Amino acid sequence: MNKFWIYLKTKQFRNTLLLIVGSVFALVLIMFFSLGAYTRHGTGVPVPHLKGMDVDKAIQLLKDQGFDYKIDSVYVLDKPPGAVIEQDPDPGTNVKENRTIYLTVVTRLAPPVAMPDLTPYTYREAVATLANYGLKVGDTTYKSDIARDRVLEMRFAGQPLLPNSKIPKGSRIDLVLGNGAGASQVDIPELVNLALDEGKFAIRHSGLTLGTITYQGPITDSANLVIVAQSPMKTDSISKTANGTPVNLTVTQGKKSDAQPN
Repeated sequence: MNKFWIYLKTKQFRNTLLLIVGSVFALVLIMFFSLGAYTRHGTGVPVPHLKGMDVDKAIQLLKDQGFDYKIDSVYVLDKPPGAVIEQDPDPGTNVKENRTIYLTVVTRLAPPVAMPDLTPYTYREAVATLANYGLKVGDTTYKSDIARDRVLEMRFAGQPLLPNSKIPKGSRIDLVLGNGAGASQVDIPELVNLALDEGKFAIRHSGLTLGTITYQGPITDSANLVIVAQSPMKTDSISKTANGTPVNLTVTQGKKSDAQPN
């Protein structure tokens, strides 16, 4: 044991120890610089800016600069099909050649969605519902109905559209809305044996519209015409019609007292 302690104090031991420490230190330095050289630490090729670019142009640019690529497709409303909307790594990042660049591209084919039933909704509610389904409002037209601005019909590409029909996401849906007046019922006036001018006055003040006028027999004096038939006509079973309904008249030459109702 004493000899061991004596050896530790010798010059030979100190030289051996220094040699070992120096060798280990040198080995660490060699490994560090070799690894840096192998991985080309601090050097590389900057990733180009690809966001907003068409995917075909982006792919060609990556190929020209020695990159590989992978593509993931998503559908984004109001974004042009084929546009790059995300990339990884970010633009300007230094990476090694042949690095894979991941692109997120807007798909060219819109996925189908089920058309919601909008008929219970008002126009404002329909707009919000369509937006939730990734759809848009197209043209709006109005139709006689007592429910103002309520959706009566849905159309796509000019054709009626039933609820749950499959249509491309992002499509424009045309809406037919109620005008708030058409479904109210008014009394059918009795026009037979009235002068034509009186009949026209009665039609306007009944909330109806004048339809076609059919002339019966020879007409020699247009100021003296009397109504001999009307459609629609008031009967025991039908006494009302929708507001704005056109009334067709048949007239003949003569005065009220001359004409006999059919």
